[in-house]
Amino acid sequence: MRKKTESALPVVVIGAGMAGARLAARVPGTTVVGEERHAPYNRVLLADVLAGRYAPDVIALPATEVRRGVRAVRIDRADRLVHCDDGSVLHYGRLVLATGSNPVLPPLRGLGDTLPDGVHPFRTLDDALALRAAVRPGVRAVVIGGGLLGVSAARALAECGAQVVLAQQGEHLMERQLDPEAAALLRVHLEALGVEVHTECRVRGLRCTTATTTESVRAVELADGYELAADLTVLACGVRPRTGLALAAGLDVRKGIVVDDELRTSDPYIHALGDCAEHRSTLYGLAGPALEQADVLAEVLAGRPARYEGTRALTRLTLRSPDPLHALDLAAFGEARPLPGDDVVRLADATRGAYRTVVVREGRLAGGVLLGDLGAVSGLARTWQDDEPLPPAMSLLHLLIDDGGH
Repeated sequence: MRKKTESALPVVVIGAGMAGARLAARVPGTTVVGEERHAPYNRVLLADVLAGRYAPDVIALPATEVRRGVRAVRIDRADRLVHCDDGSVLHYGRLVLATGSNPVLPPLRGLGDTLPDGVHPFRTLDDALALRAAVRPGVRAVVIGGGLLGVSAARALAECGAQVVLAQQGEHLMERQLDPEAAALLRVHLEALGVEVHTECRVRGLRCTTATTTESVRAVELADGYELAADLTVLACGVRPRTGLALAAGLDVRKGIVVDDELRTSDPYIHALGDCAEHRSTLYGLAGPALEQADVLAEVLAGRPARYEGTRALTRLTLRSPDPLHALDLAAFGEARPLPGDDVVRLADATRGAYRTVVVREGRLAGGVLLGDLGAVSGLARTWQDDEPLPPAMSLLHLLIDDGGH
């Protein structure tokens, strides 16, 4: 029998990442349980911490009351209880799962349950700080994975003076966001900074040496037998939603925790948002959608009408440098790969390293990529997010050269 009425019980959030912190800042009295020892922080800026540009306190989010270093281990849906690893039990009126995602550890030979010394995931602030402590000029670092996270890690390690090799299994860098032409320019940028880039490159395993009981990585083995010498190896092979708690509690889980337009799970008293949530069969895995979901859920929990209808997410990446001339900005949105019948317009300036392309499908902006000069990104993003037919008088060229009102 419950000792408190539902209205008297607080909202409990499991997960102190960007989504959980955003929700707690908007819903007074929320209790947040977070596994990490740090205060909530901006995960987008982890590469800047690795590069030494920002200290951890600089990327901290506005103060939120969090029970740090505490892991939720079980949800009792019948009595609406959350059991934690420190022995505490929390009552909830509404529970929010903001458990985020885990880095994918690829099935490599030499990679067991315990990572060898020198092998690092790159997902948390502790990961960034551990890499920062290990890197020094001349260290040989291999980054496995050429997506957004891998590119950011490789750039930051190079800035620290490491000899960096970036190994990407796909045909080009950042395949989810960039077309081949933009990826080629990105590769040129990285190679100019000393990063050795290998694409269509499958990693088979790690070669480690053992001193006493400790294994240390010494090389990364490729499928063709070639070895890349490595003092450090960074695993940037993607992420997987953390759904274990939800599964154990009997909630509907597919790739992520299934939620409706009010971010509600199959249990009406439990919601989910951020990387762990699957909405309309979509997993976003980006900060922008997670924050938008938190804002919608804050309204729902306050009893006000609100619905989440999905996010048309814009990916932005700034590869910073102490020398502004060596910085690189890129933005990507929608579908940058054209289908038969699509209209495509590209503008490229090789001398400035600038590239812009848009894809128009049935009179609407389907996607685009900008690299180097992002002057047109605001106008393009608004046009794409509105998903309205393009005015007949608006030429594709005008879309690319418009500065968005700046």
